[in-house]
Amino acid sequence: MQTACIHCGAEHLLKEGQFGGHSKVQFKCSKCGKTTIVEIKRRVDSTVVMSPLPSFARADASSSNLQLPPADPGLRLPEKAKVVLSVLSGPSKGESHTLAKPRVVLGRKGADIPLNDPEISRHHCLLEVRETYINLKDMDSTNGTFFDEERVRAAMLQDGTEFRIGGSLIRVNFQPK
Repeated sequence: MQTACIHCGAEHLLKEGQFGGHSKVQFKCSKCGKTTIVEIKRRVDSTVVMSPLPSFARADASSSNLQLPPADPGLRLPEKAKVVLSVLSGPSKGESHTLAKPRVVLGRKGADIPLNDPEISRHHCLLEVRETYINLKDMDSTNGTFFDEERVRAAMLQDGTEFRIGGSLIRVNFQPK
């Protein structure tokens, strides 16, 4: 798991074996020498919510001009499946969107996938596909991104996973081509 020192921002890679099933892990920063406590919340579907946020979960979309960090070369759509987002509730209920590229922004206006929901920010969240799962990242949205009814900055989505932005509940499916 990648995390960062809350004091100086230096990034650290913590090995899963170091957690030993604990919900909190403390480490000493190799750069500034101060201690940071990382809280890990595990879910039944093996989604991990991390605090403080690792670098991949940080996105600065506070300006009207969307400035995304460079795309990770590991992003790719699955070869034998298509990724489909289905809107289960909200103003766009019944819509479905098949991802044409491995990195898309969901939002109201100017987004790769526009949703007609007044509670959604213009650039609300980012989806990055890595063949068998998707990294979901909130882009400093006003009303937040929710996973398992908990507001999150980032989450890992798998086939059949649902998340909520604004009044819209969205399901992710990997469907055979």
